[in-house]
Amino acid sequence: MVQAVISHLSGVACVGFSGSRAPSPASLAALSWLCGLVPPGAAVVVGCARGIDQAARQVFPAAQVFQAAAYGTGRGAFAARSVACVRSVAAAGGLWAAFPASPCPVGLVPSSKSSKCFCGTGSGTWASLAFAIGSGVPCLVFLPSGITAPTGWGLQPLGGGWFHVLPPAVQGALL
Repeated sequence: MVQAVISHLSGVACVGFSGSRAPSPASLAALSWLCGLVPPGAAVVVGCARGIDQAARQVFPAAQVFQAAAYGTGRGAFAARSVACVRSVAAAGGLWAAFPASPCPVGLVPSSKSSKCFCGTGSGTWASLAFAIGSGVPCLVFLPSGITAPTGWGLQPLGGGWFHVLPPAVQGALL
């Protein structure tokens, strides 16, 4: 499992972090471990929320922080912030790391259309992950005990609660 996760981070130029505002201790430990594997010099992008975002900001004080306030007010500002954050990782050819703390909302599926992902399901972490996957961004996902990977999302188990999703072009290159 360790080598599989390390191989995803090898040479990556940018890592984006997203996760629960109330993460489990296991998720915080997984985040801490993953942060230690981010290559020196890699750009780090993260949102402005508490929880996983805050923990990542503490490890990476030079991270680019996407502030919801820069996108207006209300829930739409948080969605716009998350869309911009994912797009920045996609543009940099980076990797998205997600740490959800609840099951995937029913009906949410990956899409390259942000409006299909941020459709009011109530989970910004899963919506961001759906948009990242739909946008072809390689992803690492940590699911704490009791949270299962949604069917049809392409999450492949790496062990220890870790999953990955590789876009088709990357999958073909690894074969």
